[in-house]
Amino acid sequence: MKRVMLVVGALLLGAGAVVAQQDVVKEAQTLMKGNGKNAGALGAMVKGDKPYEQATVDAALGQLDDTARKLPSLFPESTKGMKPEGDFSASPKIWEDKAGFEARIVSFAKAVTEAKAKAKDVDSLKVSLGAIGKECGGCHETFRLKI
Repeated sequence: MKRVMLVVGALLLGAGAVVAQQDVVKEAQTLMKGNGKNAGALGAMVKGDKPYEQATVDAALGQLDDTARKLPSLFPESTKGMKPEGDFSASPKIWEDKAGFEARIVSFAKAVTEAKAKAKDVDSLKVSLGAIGKECGGCHETFRLKI
């Protein structure tokens, strides 16, 4: 009887770990979708499609900053190979080149921090958004897979 209880307990713990891993993957997806949405809002201002609004800029950069702070914890070894819903997946290179991935996160965080300090009008936003976009694109080229 004790063995049965032990096996059942182990199975429940294992199932809980899988759910936790899926939650981390979903959080990463949610943050990345938010990044895209906010980059689009900032891009519309830079292009002149929308008027410049400091509150929108601050909110968008705040969300990007939140992403930068959370990214280091969103790709634990336990999520390697998990297939999320959607068109993109994390590349195994994240775990194979952890130092390179972490360096990209640091560069992204720096670009966002600088943007938060400098983006006060359309011209400064244009420069800041270019730097952020370069960091996002560089990371995606290496560490994201189209599925």
